Amino acid sequence: QVQLVESGGGLVQAGGSLRLSCAASGSIFSINAMGWYRQAPGKQREVVAAITSGGSTNYADSVKGRFTISRDNAKNTVALQMNSLKPEDTAVYYCNAQDVFATALAMGVVAVLPPIDCWGQGNQVTVSS
Repeated sequence: QVQLVESGGGLVQAGGSLRLSCAASGSIFSINAMGWYRQAPGKQREVVAAITSGGSTNYADSVKGRFTISRDNAKNTVALQMNSLKPEDTAVYYCNAQDVFATALAMGVVAVLPPIDCWGQGNQVTVSS
């Protein structure tokens, strides 16, 4: 079973910085893309940033130049450095892993299971004005 555990977040004043971290645990063979989504009250969940296993990144226009996503493939971790935070960045932030290939031992043979998508538990980020 694969789990994503997030850390970081909290309360910060506008213009400040926060860092979110996410670690995937379990019998993981590989993970394609990892990223961060956020959901503000009354709004739909939206993608903030994503990074592939090869290091290609994408950012929402609203965070370009302020947020940086990074990844450690060997440790199956992803982080989001958030600088110059604005009140409109206030939301619950979720870690996401797409196409997670886990392994299982069956009859003495290690098998790679079909890919799944996983979500973290969500962390509140609040930016005060």
